[in-house]
Amino acid sequence: MLNSFRQELRRAFMLLPRPGWLLLLTAVYIFLSTNWSPVEYVELGEAQIVQTTKPQVCVHTLLENEVQERKIKRSLELVREMGATTIVQFFPWAYFEPNDDKYNWTQADLIVRHAKNQGLRIIARLGLVPDWARPAASDGRATTLNYLPEASFDDFAQYASRLAARYREEIRHFIIWNEPNLSFEWGYRPVDPAAYVRLLKLSYPAIKDANPQAVVLAGALAPTNEIQGSPAGLNENLYLREMYSSGGAPYFDALAVHSYGATESADAEPGAGRLNFRRLEFLRQIMLEAGDGAKPVFITESGWNDHPRWSGAVRPSQRLQYTIKAFEYVEANWPWVEQLCIWAFRYPAPLNGYPDNFTLVSPEFMLKPIYYAIQDYARGWERGATQWLPPPEEP
Repeated sequence: MLNSFRQELRRAFMLLPRPGWLLLLTAVYIFLSTNWSPVEYVELGEAQIVQTTKPQVCVHTLLENEVQERKIKRSLELVREMGATTIVQFFPWAYFEPNDDKYNWTQADLIVRHAKNQGLRIIARLGLVPDWARPAASDGRATTLNYLPEASFDDFAQYASRLAARYREEIRHFIIWNEPNLSFEWGYRPVDPAAYVRLLKLSYPAIKDANPQAVVLAGALAPTNEIQGSPAGLNENLYLREMYSSGGAPYFDALAVHSYGATESADAEPGAGRLNFRRLEFLRQIMLEAGDGAKPVFITESGWNDHPRWSGAVRPSQRLQYTIKAFEYVEANWPWVEQLCIWAFRYPAPLNGYPDNFTLVSPEFMLKPIYYAIQDYARGWERGATQWLPPPEEP
């Protein structure tokens, strides 16, 4: 049969006039150049161990949108070489269960396999709602990927359970949602601490049934001064109080929070209305008042920005100083903080705006001075006397 096909193909070519040959070859070239790419084989390599003196150092990675496996591997190699023990990594529900009860774990498997091989602990952040679980809003408008209707809470809990069961040996920490005290992250709806607690009540036992050793983190609360009734969100301190008053305490093992420094030093005093690193102390006080002081806190996003034209940024030298001071402050004063995770390690592609200046590594894998500063701290290396890392050579 193959020989007859070859004969028919040869006969078709012979019947074509010479210009037709050229057109056919051009069409084949265009098709192959736009629709074919070589298979990429990436060796896992030998299993690694993180060399660090500061196990609380952690970074937030964004590998769910990384297309090439070799870049996933290289990103995680650099995390390990920096001395971070842990990554926060997003596992979007919409990516891995695009159709009801139909899972595609390909990207998740790649991330988990390479993280495990680099000796890194994973904190899995869960969110983003697939189309099938996200009907149109009551007024008929399309809903966003952050819109989780209460009718789909059970489906979300099932996804969390499946994830926990699949990676039972590799992932123990799970964050339920992200910044639910902001309207944008709650699907552009009024935030609802009581509804969030109902989500925890379903997700917590589902994850624990899949892995009794799992640690369920609530919140990932965002720092904000929004007052009760604001369309933009709710002050994280008020939100946490309402979580406790709604009976949420039994349904999380640790609290995840976001604690950015804005334009102030890491040791700047907290105060009413001030958005700074130590603002987190107010949340801790609320936990103590609720009798929940035995639970640890995970700072799953933190950092400073050094964009030259953004009002919320600091100078590059200040960014280095404030970031290291934050790690030192946590180590000296907050024994209840288990991890301090910097946002963000690297974006797969440039965003062409101030968010690019939160990263430690560029999309092209250029290591920024902040990377070297954290590496010196984490690995116990002597810190250089200059901010140039490495310093420029003399002419």
